[in-house]
Amino acid sequence: MNTAHLVVYISGYLLGSFPSGLIVGKLWKGEDVRDYGSHNIGATNAFRVLGWAPALLVLLLDIFKGAFSIFIAEYFLDAPLLILLAGVIVVAGHNWSIFLGFNGGRGIATSAGVLLYLMPEVIVVLFIFWGLMVLITRYVSLASISAVTLLPFMIYFFEDHTEYLVFGILIAIFGIYRHTPNIKRLLAGKENKIQRLNNKK
Repeated sequence: MNTAHLVVYISGYLLGSFPSGLIVGKLWKGEDVRDYGSHNIGATNAFRVLGWAPALLVLLLDIFKGAFSIFIAEYFLDAPLLILLAGVIVVAGHNWSIFLGFNGGRGIATSAGVLLYLMPEVIVVLFIFWGLMVLITRYVSLASISAVTLLPFMIYFFEDHTEYLVFGILIAIFGIYRHTPNIKRLLAGKENKIQRLNNKK
């Protein structure tokens, strides 16, 4: 691994670590989204706490983090495996942010940004599936868990490169693991459906 690789990976991790939900909440309404709802910094909790417009901004920023990290990686790196590693690292940065004491979000939007750049056909199918799941169940967490579980199968269907499949499996493991609290609440029937919070606390 040379200096260029290290620069790409470190910058990708720092980019992923940028806490979009926390920053938008602070600047938009002076709120720390971690104090309310699911205590998560992602777009879903931002919607509950802040409303649809700041939540959309959080979503777009998190997607941008994933896509832009791959843009940088493709510019400096020439091997597909090294570029995919950059995708894993930016998602890891979002999930375990250095700016949040190595805590963070669920990584779904940032993963979507990586996939949007590398495999747009996969993300289109998964987005439709995710959207239908949200409409039917009103559980964003269940839709996200289901979509990320489906990811390796979609990659296997659309791509014939082993490294892409391994990437998909890693991202699925990240996503499912980060949703562990949501899975426990779903099983206990205590998970929140998508809605604004009337009483934030």
